[in-house]
Parts: sequence; C-alpha cells; structure tokens
Amino acid sequence: MAEKNDAETKKPAETTTRRRLELKKTVETGQVRQSFSHGRSKTVTVEVKRRRSFGTPAETPAPAVAEPPVGQTNESLLTNKERASRARALQDSFKGEEQRRAEASEHAKHLEESARRRAEEDARRQAEEEIRRRTEEEARRLLEEIPVVKATEGRAVRVAPEPVTSNDDDARDKKGVKTDAKKTRLGLAKGEERRRTGKLTVTQALDSETAEERVRSLASVRRARERERQRQLAAGPREKQVRDVVVPETITVQDLANRMAERGADVIKSLMKMGVMATINQLIDADTAELIITEFGHKIKRVSDADVEIGLTGVEDETGDTVPRAPVVTVMGHVDHGKTSLLDALRSTDVVQHEAGGITQHIGAYSVTLASKQKITFIDTPGHAAFTEMRARGATATDIVILVVAADDGVKPQTVEAIAHAKAAKVPIIIAINKCDKPDANPDRVRNELLQHEIVVEKMGGDVQDVEISAAKRTGLAKLEEAILLQAEILELRANPNRPGQGVVIEAKLDKGRGAVATVLVQRGTIRVGDIFVAGAEWGKVRALVDDRSHSIKSAGPAMPVEVLGLGGVPMAGDDFIVVETEARAREVTDFRQRDRRTKQATAGARGTVEQMFTAIAAGEARELPIVIKADVQGSIEALIGALMKMSTPEVRVRVLHGAVGGINESDITLAAATQGLVIGFNVRANPQARALAKRDGVDIRYYSIIYNAIDDVKAMLSGLLAPQHRENLLGNASILEVFNITKVGKVAGCRVVEGVVKRGAKVRLLRDNVVIHEGTLKTLKRFKDEVREVREGNECGMAFENYTDIQAGDTIECFEVEQVTRTL
Repeated sequence: MAEKNDAETKKPAETTTRRRLELKKTVETGQVRQSFSHGRSKTVTVEVKRRRSFGTPAETPAPAVAEPPVGQTNESLLTNKERASRARALQDSFKGEEQRRAEASEHAKHLEESARRRAEEDARRQAEEEIRRRTEEEARRLLEEIPVVKATEGRAVRVAPEPVTSNDDDARDKKGVKTDAKKTRLGLAKGEERRRTGKLTVTQALDSETAEERVRSLASVRRARERERQRQLAAGPREKQVRDVVVPETITVQDLANRMAERGADVIKSLMKMGVMATINQLIDADTAELIITEFGHKIKRVSDADVEIGLTGVEDETGDTVPRAPVVTVMGHVDHGKTSLLDALRSTDVVQHEAGGITQHIGAYSVTLASKQKITFIDTPGHAAFTEMRARGATATDIVILVVAADDGVKPQTVEAIAHAKAAKVPIIIAINKCDKPDANPDRVRNELLQHEIVVEKMGGDVQDVEISAAKRTGLAKLEEAILLQAEILELRANPNRPGQGVVIEAKLDKGRGAVATVLVQRGTIRVGDIFVAGAEWGKVRALVDDRSHSIKSAGPAMPVEVLGLGGVPMAGDDFIVVETEARAREVTDFRQRDRRTKQATAGARGTVEQMFTAIAAGEARELPIVIKADVQGSIEALIGALMKMSTPEVRVRVLHGAVGGINESDITLAAATQGLVIGFNVRANPQARALAKRDGVDIRYYSIIYNAIDDVKAMLSGLLAPQHRENLLGNASILEVFNITKVGKVAGCRVVEGVVKRGAKVRLLRDNVVIHEGTLKTLKRFKDEVREVREGNECGMAFENYTDIQAGDTIECFEVEQVTRTL
C-alpha cells in the first residue's frame, strides 16, 4: 500500500490535454509591380516581416485552476515543475488563439483589397477602350483626308489611303490590351511606332509583338549610307563641276578652297608642290591663286579692290538727252587787282563788305543771271590751291578762266602763277584788264607784259580775248559777259539734268552749328534733298541745300553751285560728289577710299614722290623733271631757269612749272604735287602750312643759297634719269685640256689659265672655234681638291658650268665681269 502510494506520488499528474508546440511564420511574401521611366515596368517579390512579442509572467493572466479534491491541497498534488509547465501551456494556447484571430482579420482585408483592385482595373480598362476607340476614329478620319505618299522606284506617287480596321475586342488578349494602354499613356495612337529605349533582352527580341515595335537603329542607317557610298564609288567617279572662282588681289587659302568647293588640305598640297609653304589662314596673291585654280580645273575671274568704283559714275549721256548748260568761270589774278570787286559788280551785291579787310578768305561760287536770261557760274578763289587740288584729282570743274590784271599795276608774280595754273589745266583764258578808269592805267603795257608769258591777245594778233573793264565804275561788263558766252558757245557745254547728280567739291568746312558743309558744283544730273551721296572718302544724306544767296532749295541742276548739309565728315577740295542708290553702296566706296588714302599716307615719305618718279622714269614712263622755283629776287629766278634749261638733252629735260619771287606757299606745294615734281627755294623758306602740306603729299622741298649747288643737284637728278651703261671687263681666258665625267657632279673641265685670272662668281663664255656657244656662270672652281675663289695665269684648275654640260677638250673659257656705269650730262 505504501509502494502504491509512492508510485502514484512519482507519476506526474495530467491536468490539461496535450498540444503540439510550434512557431508560426513571422515573414509574409508577396509580388508588387514596379514602374520605371519611359513606360517600363517590372514585377518584383517583396517580404514583410512582423515583430514578435513576448509577454512576461506578471502580464499573463493567471489561468483558472480546478479545485482540488477534498482533503488535498495544490501543493500536495503538483510539483513546482508541473505548475510551470502548465502555465506555459496555457500561455501558448492564448497566443495561438490571438494569432488565429489576427490571421483571419488580415485575410479579410486582403480579400477586400483584391475586390477593390479588380474594380479599379475594370474601370481603367473601360476608359482605355474608350480612348482607343476615339483614337482609331480620329486616325481613320485623318487618313481619309490626307493621301499617303509612297516612293516607287525613286519616284514619289500619290496613292489612296488604306482603310483602318479595328480588331475585335474579344480577340485581343490581355497583353495586347496592356500594350495599347501603354501607348495611350505615352501619347501615341494605336499602330504608331515608338523608338525602343534601354537594352534589348533575348526575351524582348524573341517576342513577336516587341519585334514588331522595333525601329531602325542609327548604326543600321550608317551602314546603309556607307553601302550607298561604296556603290557610288564602284559606279565610277562623278563628273567634276567646273566653277567660276572670283579672286581678289589677295585671298586666304581657306577662302580659296571654299570658293572652289575643294578640301583645304588638297589646296595646301598643291601649294607645296609649287614650292609655296602656306597655312590654311595665310594670304596668297592672285597669281598664285590663278595657278591653283587652273590646276584644279576651274575658271578664274580676277577682281580688284578698286572694282567697287566701277559703274559709280554711270553711263555716258546720249546726245539727245543733254541740254545746254551754263559755263563755269574761275576768276584768278594777283592780290588786290579786283577779282572780288568784279564779281560784286556782276552780282550787283556788296560781297567786299563781308570779307575781313577786303580780302577773300574762302572760296565762293556764285550764279549770275544776265539780262538775256542766260546764266554764268563764277568761282572766286583765294589763291589757287583748290584749283590745283581739283586738277590733281582729275576733276575739271572750270570751263573758262578769267585772268584779272590791273591796268595800273601790270603783270605781277601771282598773275604769272595763275597763268601757269591755267595752262597746266588746259583751260581757255580771257584777260580782264581792270581799273581802266584810273589816270595811270595803261592797258597796252599789260598786253606787252603778257607776251613774255606766251599770252598773245587778239589785238596783238593772237587768239586770247581781252576786255578792258572797270569794276568800280561798272564799265565793260557787258563786253566781258559777251566774251564769256562766246567762249562757252565755242566749247559747246551740255549736260543731262535727268539723272543722279554728280559734281565736284569746291570748298568744305566744319560749321559749328550745321556740321560738315560742302560747297558743291553740280556738273551733270540733279541733286535733291534726301539723296544718299559720296564725297571723296566721306558719305552722307542730303539734309538741306542752300544756294549762293542763302536760300533753301529742294534741288540743284547742272552748273549750279550749292551748299550741301548732311556729310559724315569733311571732304577735301576737288573731291568728286556722286549720288548713289543705297547706304551700303556708299559705305563700300568710302571704306575703299579711306583704306587707299591710309595706304598712300603710310607709304609716302619725305622723298617718296621723287623716288617714285625716278622709278617711273627708269621704267620708261617719264623723261622730264618738273620743278617749281621760288627765289628772293627775279634775277636769281632767271639765272636758275637759264642754267637748268641748258642741261636738258633729248633724253631728259627740266620742266619749270612755275618761277616766282617770294616764300614757298601752299599753292607751290599743290602745283608740285599735281605734277609729281619738286620745289626749289633759293634764299627763301616755306611757311608752316606749306611744310605740313608738303609732308602730307610727299613733296620734296630743297633750299639753296648758292646757285652752283642747286645746279649740281639738278644735274645729278637728271643724270639719275639717264639709263645706266653696262661695261664689260675681260678678266682672263682658260683652255680646256681634258673633260672628266664625275659621278653626282657631271662633266668637269680640266683647264689651264692661259691669260689673266679666272674668278668664281664671274660670268663666263664657252668658245668653240672662236664662236660663242654658251654664256653663263661657273658652278665650281677647284684647285686640286680644294674650292678656290680665283686661279691665276699658268695654273691648272677644274671648272664646271651651271646647268650646262656640253663641253669638249680644246674649247676656250672666257671669264669677264659686267659693271654699270652711271651716265652724266
């Protein structure tokens, strides 16, 4: 009984049912569709981990324990270990129940989310189907309106549009629906192809629908172009296109290649073959460019920078388009002989009162209307600078020269100077003998003095008209006007007024309030307000025209003097004045003229003009030396002119342009510049204005105080104009004893110097039977194996000719030198 009780005591009491203990999953897996850029998407697997929670025994509610039988206590029935085991079992059962409830709730949520997604997918599919249907209808409508253009054998033909049919909705699979929906999202209509982006996988390449969507790659296009190029090369070279290449005076290699449509490297190779090493941006001259163009098979068309002035003056007028115009008369003469008073009498205005001290300070141009309604244009000059400037630029502004000589004073230095200017311009002269109302007036003395200057008036049996007038008493003016009109009738002066205006600048100045103002004499055509014009190296737009009586006018015709406002700068006296079509044309012409003027000023030195004259003389272009002589007394002038004229020869001669008493002024400089001569000052000096003008125009001024020095210098100049003589000096002779043929050298003559000396670098002649068969220079002169400078008589040497090998034993070599001998008068 006791053993039984012990066994029962040791056996554990089973108070609860047995359950399997296990761990639930703490990780849930699922699939999510991930979207990328450009419409790509990918299905990925995701894992969701849940946090495990463990409760403490204090937190766990105590399970209900059955009441023990009567007479027994809990401590007597269960051990501590059994009680702990029971507590754990109860806790696990509570946790399992809680987990089951959570899983049921999660499943319910999942089912609800699936239902919601299915509803959204159905709505999205319906919307995509509606968009697809509308897109197909719109595409069908557009294709019916716009014909399709297809290429057939290189020709573009129009064909009818193909009908667009929609697939049956039931026949479209799920993949097709997704594809169309994707294109709809990207803004593409159904059937419109989109270029593939990203890498191409094997699955995508094998997929038929993906393959249909693929487009041509850039590499495929390049390969097709390369095949086409190879096919054209195999078919043969294309026919070369011959171009007309316009080449200016200088051009860069790159520009030349572009104009020929050739590669720059090919042009450089051609230049290197010619021995010209040039880079792509280097300038080459027109002759070299012509050789290159000819080599490439093109045609050259050479132009010059000066071509911008071609057609500037327009075409010549037809005889039927011209009408008679007023003559242009220049009044010249000595100081205080009555030039401006004569103009005052002709214009019936008091011009003298407006001049400072009664002396003309500027050039004036006036138009006078006679009683017979005929007009005469007068130009009053303070000296003769503008007159000479016009002639130096080739502008013949004056038709007739009126030489005013005072009857009581006679011919004076400036009178002689005016005669020289008029003769140089080859303009007819009318002599106006003024102040005949004075008691001591002697017109016959004036006529006799004019004979010394080769002016023979009609009363003396000549062809020069002379009129006795008095500007103060206004007598003889009618005869003077008749003489002017008679001379104009002989000249037959005509002009065309119905064309763009052209003329010459008489005077130009910078006015403080009006800007640059030019006094212009219109020669042909008509100048109007608003015209764009070019005046020398300046251009502008005519803002206003003012006549000689300070009245604003709208236009000015031929032979009419007018002031022009609107210039961009101040032109020079004697510059041409031409109306052009556009501002671009005006800028083009003035830019060229300014560049040309800067080039001339940069190259002209103090003695540049004389040196250039000597160069022209050496080239056979000139054989005379123009000289302007100014001295302190008349006797020195006569002595100088007489001595210089005696040095003239049939080949060269001295041409005295002008000789007068007094200092060197601007008029002398302009006269010498117009004829490219020099100025000689004997015991006189040039004023500052003349020196500045001489420096600008490159006129040589030479001062002397001894007449013999002046004569010697002029003689040296004339001697320099003579072509030098070439004198030949014989150095020696050598006889050829043997001819040796040396490798890499050629034929070498073994010689013995018979007479004189043979020098290397001297000229040689080869004589055979006393007949000259070659003349040239020595390539080598050797004594034994050494190169020597000369070999004297009796010695042997080796000689070889430059570019000549036909030498034989027994020939004679003659050595000589050529020297230039300066010729003297």
